[in-house]
Amino acid sequence: MKHKQTSILSFLFVVVLVFFDGAAGTTISVINDCGFTVWPGISGSPVLNITGFELVEGSRHNLQTPEKWQGQIWGRTGCTFNGSGHGSCKTGDCGSGKMECNGRSATPPVTLAKLYISYYADYEVSIINGYNIQMTVEASGGSSQNLLDCTKTGCVDDLNQRCPTELRLEGGGGCKSACQAFGTHEYCCKSSYPAFEPCKSTTYTQLFRSACPRFYGLNIQSTGLVDTPYTCEGANYTVRFCPAADTFSTIKVGSQLNSYDQLVSMRGNFTLGFFNIDRSYLGIWYSGDAEARKVWVANPNKPIISTSGSTIVLSIDRNTGNLIINNGGTTLMNITDIQAGPNPNVTATLEDTGNFRLINEFDKRILWQSFDHPTNVLLPGMKLGFNKTTGRNWTLTSWLSKELPHSGAFTLSAEPNKKGVMRLVIRRRGQVYWTRTYEYLFALNHPGAKPYYNLTSVYNTEGWYLSFESSYLELPMWILTPEGRLTDDDSSVFWTPEFCYGYESSDGCVAFSLPQCRRDTDSFTEQNGWFDIGTPSFTDSNSSLSISDCFAKCWNDCSCVGFQSDDLLNATACSLWSGSNSFLVYPHEPYSLDSRSKYVISSLNLINSRTGKKTRKNMKWISIWTPIGVSVPLVFLCLWYVKKRNRTREENDRRKRDQYFLELTASESFKDVHQLESNARNGKDLLLFSFASIMAATGDFSVENKLGQGGFGPVYKGKLSDGREIAIKRLSRTSGQGLVEFKNELILVAKLQHTNLVRVLGCCIHGEEKMLIYEYMPNKSLDFFLFDESRKVELDWPRRFNIIEGVAQGLLYLHKYSRMRVIHRDLKANNILLDENMNPKISDFGMARIFKENETEAMTNRVVGTYGYMSPEYAMEGTFSVKSDIFSFGVLILEIVCGRRNSSFVHLDRTYNLIGYAWELWQQANAMELVDPTLESTCVVQQFLRTVHVALLCVQESAIDRPTTSDMISMLLNDTISLPAPKRPAFFNGRVESNSTPEESRQKHYSVNNVTITDMQGRM
Repeated sequence: MKHKQTSILSFLFVVVLVFFDGAAGTTISVINDCGFTVWPGISGSPVLNITGFELVEGSRHNLQTPEKWQGQIWGRTGCTFNGSGHGSCKTGDCGSGKMECNGRSATPPVTLAKLYISYYADYEVSIINGYNIQMTVEASGGSSQNLLDCTKTGCVDDLNQRCPTELRLEGGGGCKSACQAFGTHEYCCKSSYPAFEPCKSTTYTQLFRSACPRFYGLNIQSTGLVDTPYTCEGANYTVRFCPAADTFSTIKVGSQLNSYDQLVSMRGNFTLGFFNIDRSYLGIWYSGDAEARKVWVANPNKPIISTSGSTIVLSIDRNTGNLIINNGGTTLMNITDIQAGPNPNVTATLEDTGNFRLINEFDKRILWQSFDHPTNVLLPGMKLGFNKTTGRNWTLTSWLSKELPHSGAFTLSAEPNKKGVMRLVIRRRGQVYWTRTYEYLFALNHPGAKPYYNLTSVYNTEGWYLSFESSYLELPMWILTPEGRLTDDDSSVFWTPEFCYGYESSDGCVAFSLPQCRRDTDSFTEQNGWFDIGTPSFTDSNSSLSISDCFAKCWNDCSCVGFQSDDLLNATACSLWSGSNSFLVYPHEPYSLDSRSKYVISSLNLINSRTGKKTRKNMKWISIWTPIGVSVPLVFLCLWYVKKRNRTREENDRRKRDQYFLELTASESFKDVHQLESNARNGKDLLLFSFASIMAATGDFSVENKLGQGGFGPVYKGKLSDGREIAIKRLSRTSGQGLVEFKNELILVAKLQHTNLVRVLGCCIHGEEKMLIYEYMPNKSLDFFLFDESRKVELDWPRRFNIIEGVAQGLLYLHKYSRMRVIHRDLKANNILLDENMNPKISDFGMARIFKENETEAMTNRVVGTYGYMSPEYAMEGTFSVKSDIFSFGVLILEIVCGRRNSSFVHLDRTYNLIGYAWELWQQANAMELVDPTLESTCVVQQFLRTVHVALLCVQESAIDRPTTSDMISMLLNDTISLPAPKRPAFFNGRVESNSTPEESRQKHYSVNNVTITDMQGRM
């Protein structure tokens, strides 16, 4: 499918380097599927008889290479050649001044590929020198010993549409590598033989990886990815410009996926392919998972068995539209069971969510999807539950072992209890084994880590289900292990116990019959080593035994003292030991099959293999051999008492501090918020600083360290003992506000993580003192520069536009992509902090409001915010939504582009402010008069006018007319989007009205621009 483009000048050249092996006569077919003309250029050794030509839309050109040829091919765009072939190109020009490049290379940014004939037979598509156009290279008619070779590779996603501003080619049409754009060691790290030292991935690594999910030619110095070409001996090659966007993610009727090939989702998040030694299973896994843990398996209980030498393939049945696995024309199994009718037009697509969908292209109806057939992993967007209408049951089933995807002993389901509260239930062989309400998962977030889960729970007449989303985990997934444990990407942290022994416990295990010989203190621990020589052992070779079955066999056998689960070829087994009194422990497993990890009963004596001493004894032996006549010298007893008394005093102080945390998390409005973390481990990632450390960091709150004053109170700069610089926001005792705002900001900001949001490190509570501790922003706030005549010159137009874009990205995260929808309600210049590189960070979330799921707007009788930035519906009616922040952002844009405060445009003969002034100039087509005089030399006129246009759309009087946050960002960054004409904006003059009661109004304190309007009674 051709990709129509609106402008020839919007693309750059592709450089293709392909390595292949073959005799003279190897053919390279170059195909142009773009909506514009491409002028390929060629260089190599020996030189071909053609090194440049014109390739119009929809055409192809075949090249014949000589023996032992190596070289490169690229495309040129925006070319102008006269009748004699002389001219130049806007991008990819080779500098020859002619259509023929005559051995010259292209000017970056271009995409590269390497080509060797008769040596390695390697080929790849590379973007080490940047990116400009979608392109694939496909080998045909060749062979290779490696499974993933001889496959199509390249880039099918248009990175130009997502290229960050700092990497964009001047004039557009290309995306530079970070090394080209910045030229610093961080981005131009060299990694070459023999002194190979892998460079660290940068913030741009994932961007380039997502553009080219099947692309392995990314040089580590530019992108953080490793160079790995494909190989295919004796092949011919097809180079295609502008291939279909679903080239690597979709199977269509008539096409197929070979057992050595893979589908990759459009942005490269997931991979689908055959796995196992004999390629007997079809599965999906995260592309970035080094362990390639399977998140879905198509045929867990029916491995593919092929008796012929033909290649196993996945395809779509031409008669029914079903996904089938066949071999040599014979159908081995059906993956789906649908009837799409005769001559089906069906596609199977692997989406970036990990969902594999079968879609009827006639009506875009979903015929089947893998999310409805989960195996052992729950991904974001998948459901656990039951649909009464369709009878669909969404349940996880564990694997038999870590290596075998056969159905194991456990299932995980979501079910409502008698009160309608959703709970998670793990069953073993159909019997309830473990259960907890789903809120339990929130309390089990990893200590010191960041993962949060936004759970969705639905229970109605049609059924029920539970699903989750995650913004922080790199590979979000819930895994039901063969042991019946529930964990996520961090497989070292489990949310369920290792084994349930039959007695009810606080960790969720349910009670069932307990063997008479076992006590509630008995348990199994995993150890490396051997049982006593001569200890009887027994192996149960039942091929369908999971480790849980091994545990049950040993637990129910009174003579059994240990067990081990064995993974055999496509089968499992259990080894059991009985009658032993001791176990020889090897801390580090030696090379012996007998010393593999075993589960040993807790009552057994463990003997250290090095010292020969017992490391643990049962209660009987402890009671016999415990020393009786030990006396402790009085001096040590006294020292112990003094130390204990000091600890008690410290514990009392800690408890007093913890009472404040209970106060912070106890209110009805924040009942769903996680508990915070202090140095005493009261929660998550936040530190509770001591008052002494803050006093030392700020020089006893010296005037020299004071950064400014806000409605919350003064802000100080500090330096901790480890050298870190911090900012301390100190709650004013006389401000009449603070506890609600303190609680709101501390809890809220801790849960929000984005490069354009300020990061809170923790807090300090000492008596009546309450302080928030932030990362230090050396350039203070935006208003410090923007409204100062001498400092505003440091904000040239590119820097101001970068600030506008950064604030917009922060808002988009708050409104759409954070785990909760957040309305800031006090967006203004002095709440935008600037880091050392003048990148913006939104701060001051004391007035923010969390929206519930599906909630689009709310009302309050207590209006909070800042005069001049509040939307009309909020100031006058108390109604606020994401569109309230959009209005504030529009005002902020106008202030940034003209360098003046909104309130500074009040004239004697006119009553409009900055918004009204901008509107009148726009109506008169004189918007350029808004430009800050200090920007005249750096201002990009069209970008400036478009920015003002977007600002006026944001400040329209009706909230419905204002753009959404996503639309607003698209309008700012995409010049090809047509903008609607703005409607008359809202003008604010005089005092702000609200629908507060007279009593409430008397308690409000308003100010202009710099200080927040705060209701002393708090907020809804």
